Amino acid sequence: MIILFFHLSFLLKNYKNIEEKENLQNFFDYSVRQIELSIREIGYGDATINKKMKEYVNLLFSVIDKINNWERLNKDEKKKIFNLFIEDSSNSENFVEYFDKYKDFLSKNSFNNLTKDILTD
Repeated sequence: MIILFFHLSFLLKNYKNIEEKENLQNFFDYSVRQIELSIREIGYGDATINKKMKEYVNLLFSVIDKINNWERLNKDEKKKIFNLFIEDSSNSENFVEYFDKYKDFLSKNSFNNLTKDILTD
C-alpha cells in the first residue's frame, strides 16, 4: 500500500501546478474510493473500514508532506524518507533511483495521458 501512496504522491506533486485542481481532486477521490472498495471486498465492517481509511489517508498525506521538497534533497535524505515508511531499509537506495526515474517519467507525460481512462468514466 505504501508503494501505491508514493506513486500517487509523486503524481499529485508533479501535476499540482500544471493541471486543473478539479481534475486532480477527481483523481484523488477516485483513488481513495478504489482503496475503500478494495477494503470492503476483503469483508471488513463499516467501523473498521472508516478506521482503516482514516489511517490510510493520514499516511498518504504524510508521504505527500515528506516528498514535497524532493528535488532539493540529497540521496541520503531521500533514503531516510523511505526508511520512515518501509521497514526493510536495504532497498531504500533502489527506491530512490526508481522514484527519481518515475518523477522524470511523469514530467514527460501529460496528466490526461496517464488518467484518460479513469477520469472519463
